[in-house]
Amino acid sequence: MADTLKNEDTVGAVLFQVQDDLRQLRCNLEKITISERGTTLDIQPLNSAIRKTESNIRKHTEDYLKTVTKQLLVLPSIEDLQKKTVQLPKRKPALESIPDMHPHREDLPGASPGEKHKSALAMRLLYNPAHPNNRAIMHQKFGISLPNVHKRSTNAAKHHRIITGPAMSLQSIEQKGRHSLALEEEMGTVPDPSLLRMSIQHKAASLHPRGNSYSSKIGLIGSKSRCLKQLKWETEPGSTCERIDRECTPLWTTKTPPPSTTSKSLDHRGMVQDTNGLFPKSPQNLHVPVNVSKYSFTIIKGQINPMATDFFHFKQSFSLCWSSVVDALEALEKLLRDFAVPLAKVSGERLVEYSHGWDNGWRKTPPVISLLSVLENREEVLDLVSRPGQRYKGVGGIEAAAIHIQSCWRRYLARTAYLRHCQRKWAAGTIAISWLMHTQMRRVRKALQARRFRQLENYRSRAQHLAANWKHIQSSKRTIIHIPSLGYSQSQRLNLRGFDILQNIQISRLCDIRDKNVEVIYVCPRHLEEDILHYYTSLLKCDGATDGADTGATQASSSIRRFVILTPEAVDYFPTHNMCLSTLLKYSPRTLKRIRNLIQGKQAYIVGGVAHVDDLAVAEELGVPVLAPEPAIAQLYSTKSGGRRIFAGAEVDLPPGQEDIYSLNQLHETLAELMAQNMDVQRWLFKMDSEHGGRGTAYCDMCHLSCHNWALKEYHRYGAELWNTKRIQESVLLRYLDEIPEWLARHARPAKTSFYPNWACFLKTFLRQGGVVEAYPPSDNVTCVTVDLLLEPGGEVTMLSCGDQLHGSCQLETIGSTVPQTSVHPETLHSICMRVGQACLQRLIVGYVSVDLATFLNHDTMEQKVWAIDLDLTYSDQLAMTQMLLMMTGGTLNCRTSYLEVPMPVREKCCEHQIAAKPPAVNRYAVIGSHLFHSNLSMLYHNVFFKMCKAHGIGFNLKRKQGTVFALYDSSERCRIGMIAVSEDLQGALVTFARNLSVIHQEISACKTQGETNFKELIKDIEDVLQMTVQNKKRAVEDKPAA
Repeated sequence: MADTLKNEDTVGAVLFQVQDDLRQLRCNLEKITISERGTTLDIQPLNSAIRKTESNIRKHTEDYLKTVTKQLLVLPSIEDLQKKTVQLPKRKPALESIPDMHPHREDLPGASPGEKHKSALAMRLLYNPAHPNNRAIMHQKFGISLPNVHKRSTNAAKHHRIITGPAMSLQSIEQKGRHSLALEEEMGTVPDPSLLRMSIQHKAASLHPRGNSYSSKIGLIGSKSRCLKQLKWETEPGSTCERIDRECTPLWTTKTPPPSTTSKSLDHRGMVQDTNGLFPKSPQNLHVPVNVSKYSFTIIKGQINPMATDFFHFKQSFSLCWSSVVDALEALEKLLRDFAVPLAKVSGERLVEYSHGWDNGWRKTPPVISLLSVLENREEVLDLVSRPGQRYKGVGGIEAAAIHIQSCWRRYLARTAYLRHCQRKWAAGTIAISWLMHTQMRRVRKALQARRFRQLENYRSRAQHLAANWKHIQSSKRTIIHIPSLGYSQSQRLNLRGFDILQNIQISRLCDIRDKNVEVIYVCPRHLEEDILHYYTSLLKCDGATDGADTGATQASSSIRRFVILTPEAVDYFPTHNMCLSTLLKYSPRTLKRIRNLIQGKQAYIVGGVAHVDDLAVAEELGVPVLAPEPAIAQLYSTKSGGRRIFAGAEVDLPPGQEDIYSLNQLHETLAELMAQNMDVQRWLFKMDSEHGGRGTAYCDMCHLSCHNWALKEYHRYGAELWNTKRIQESVLLRYLDEIPEWLARHARPAKTSFYPNWACFLKTFLRQGGVVEAYPPSDNVTCVTVDLLLEPGGEVTMLSCGDQLHGSCQLETIGSTVPQTSVHPETLHSICMRVGQACLQRLIVGYVSVDLATFLNHDTMEQKVWAIDLDLTYSDQLAMTQMLLMMTGGTLNCRTSYLEVPMPVREKCCEHQIAAKPPAVNRYAVIGSHLFHSNLSMLYHNVFFKMCKAHGIGFNLKRKQGTVFALYDSSERCRIGMIAVSEDLQGALVTFARNLSVIHQEISACKTQGETNFKELIKDIEDVLQMTVQNKKRAVEDKPAA
């Protein structure tokens, strides 16, 4: 409340207290009766005096209340209403207690001119309430603190809102009040002072937000009706209450939600459109006051009877604001006529309140739902208006229906035409984009074809130049660019784990610098750390030199300058795409530029890996030839089927089988024929054309076939000579055809289940890629031999390496080999390799080729047989490790005689003629392991690993040319290594290799952390080879006395 209400006035309190005391005294006197000598005391004069005094005091009290009523009242802050309760005084001071605001002349006796001027200025400011200094001067002169009515805060909940008292006729209030009091006096009753206090008591009014303006007005009206039970208020046209109502926001503002699928009908939507489309979807949520109206009237069939009593009373009561009510009333009449509403009861108060809001807020036709809110039977009328088609029953319904039908039909036609236009536009755009894409792709395809054709033509011309000058190039200084790329298909590359490490297994190609005329540029598929670079730098310094110290130092410095390791920058751009190294180098312009600078003015050529189309692009960028066949030729003959065709053309022994199988029926029929023709074969192999390393191989044993024993009986009954006729084999063939599908489904097994878990997965890929069916050698002891050939562009075939394969858990996967091979007679091996090499040259295959052979003992003839089983047109891992072996030993591998000849160091005390002569050579045997894997190796850094090996005596002796050498592939995972063990005999090399594996496994493994490794399987295979070697030695010793 305002300060005036907070500071209680003692005058008002005294007046009320005196009045109460007089009334109490009069009551007490009336109850007193004095009996003296049978007479009663007359106190009527005293009662009249008290009544007169009380009347005078009441008059002064009313005068005081008039003065207080005219004062400004300030509402308190809303937040203080809950904390404080203002206690209003029961009585107000008299009018005389209010200080006179007009200063008198006698207050300023003898004032100076300056003071007079200031006093006159203060008076002018006091008479101007709008002046900013008016409040300050009022407080300074008279001690009165006026409220600040001009400053408004943006936060409506925190500022004080100034309102005036009820703008009513105070004279009428006074007259009515006096009249009521006089009437009570005449009736002989004393008026209750609470009635007087009720008529002048001021309460704190709570301020409501705009959203609740209607409810706040209802509460205000209710409070007025309760507070003014004894007084009749007359509303003035320009009253403050009316202004406040006009400032409030419109009551019936609604938000129309978006149309939904639950619309009642198309006609209802048309009705809503005719009424500005402002029906809310949930009108029951709209709050409608429920108080009973005093000025209600009825509208029958959209017409108002002007002579009706209720309407006349309403019009007479609100005649001052009738201009705004007429517009809303006409809109309501039109709405009821349009919808043929038979009866509507209108609340006059709501209509007036609605008209005020409409007049100030809405300039167009009001919303239907808000217009219906002025009705007392709103629910019934709203249900009627909301009925589908109700609009067409009212005035102008036929025309509205016709308009609605026409608009719907026009909308349908326009919508159909628009959709057809959009569809045609979309089709035209799609066709245009497709045609543009087609032409662009065609243009790009033609450009790529022309570019690749140009690259192929340049490759062929450079290959011819290389073939014509090959001997000169081999005898002069040259630069070899080694790119150990594995150009497998994308699906194969994505399924290979550690693809970059697999490409880096041939890092020992660096050992080509053992030839003094060779410089090596090795393109590495991953970044190498300093430890690996330092290791290979130290390794290449050795170079197998055992001469004087000066010679060794000179060769070491020369070797360091003759090799460079480069990593393409595209390795960082495509870390997870498993791209082949040729593709990465193609997208590495900085590396290509550096290679061009290194080979500028030198004779150079590229030695790749598995052929890929991007090899031609790299050769085109560098302008050098490639020592490899064309990619198309390489892809044709590097498959299992292509290898069998080359072996057949070379007229070498092949295992029984059939190539180019692409259907299931073809597989079953071919397998049945092969099984019927080769009754001695106990296992059949199924090889995919495009897989490598034993991943695409499956097998099935004949022992699981139920009719196999019966077929063997039939074979022995007819004999080997008669069995070759088709008529005799027919019964067995038909029996095989019936049982083969179930036999394969139940007993066929992939060789490596990590890639193909079962036969169904294997068969699906097998039939998609194509493959071959081959017989496994019919023997318990089978040895596989790998021979590396160089098909020179000049037309010569050179054997570079040969070794017996070592296997792990899978007998079809090669982990290492023993060099040189000892399983096949050297002349027989040389003859087979020469024939295969010439067959490859006839098919324009040049470069490095790897041939796999299988040798076993035929039990029927007791003769050794050699089958050609696989052909790889690539630089093999065995050849790369052989280059390291020759680098460390300084020897030569003579595959024609299967000897590894190592020169022995010359002692210092030898004579000069011995020094001039060629040093003697001794034989050495080596065991090579290029795919050694152990997961626990990652726990050791390379320097710790070498210290551990040194502590166990694992190392290489340069003077004796024997010992152990390691090949490192990466610095991050460190799970794969290569190892070479060199000894004086094969048995010693195998024992050394197996011992090294056992020591490393024991050092890096614990009982509970064995890790994943292939060490154990390889050790077991080496033990089997050692037993076979011992048996062969015993047999050789027994055969010598017999001879």
